[in-house]
Amino acid sequence: MITISETAQAHFVKLLSDQPEGTHIRVFVISPGTAQAECGVSYCPPDAVEADDTEFEFNGFNAMVDEKSAPFLEEATIDFVTDQLGSQLTLKAPNAKMRKVSDDASLSERIEYVIQSEINPQLASHGGNIMLVEITEEGIAVLQFGGGCNGCSMVDVTLKDGIEKQLLEMFPSELTGVKDVTEHQHGEHSYQ
Repeated sequence: MITISETAQAHFVKLLSDQPEGTHIRVFVISPGTAQAECGVSYCPPDAVEADDTEFEFNGFNAMVDEKSAPFLEEATIDFVTDQLGSQLTLKAPNAKMRKVSDDASLSERIEYVIQSEINPQLASHGGNIMLVEITEEGIAVLQFGGGCNGCSMVDVTLKDGIEKQLLEMFPSELTGVKDVTEHQHGEHSYQ
């Protein structure tokens, strides 16, 4: 479920050496399965262990994961990186905002998973996001841009060169294209 690098394990052992005997770490997700999901790591003293926790053994310590966070920490990684700017503990949990879906899930569920776990985190750095509106009978994924993407002059480039390319590579036999909801709608507010 969670991969902790050797350097991160050594870092945790060092940190835990200053804590009371029997203290481990807790890995958790706040607001799992939502766009606001945040992952974290904290100390977990013996009296904070819950009956439904899953316990993972590492070199010199254990990691506790609560039942609610567990499905959202699948494929999570923790690393401890040192560079010219100093040292940093990094936690990556690609499934925190949306529980990983099975390969036989519906196309819309699989696309929504990719949007939440891969595309929206990239757009978030610019204050933007997208959501899946529908998949047409012709196999076109209709998306709606939000946040900082609204009114951005780069939306067309992001859509065609980024999002469409990525989704067509991932779902080649199921998707035929990707459009912005404003391209797809007809009516007095449409530019068509």
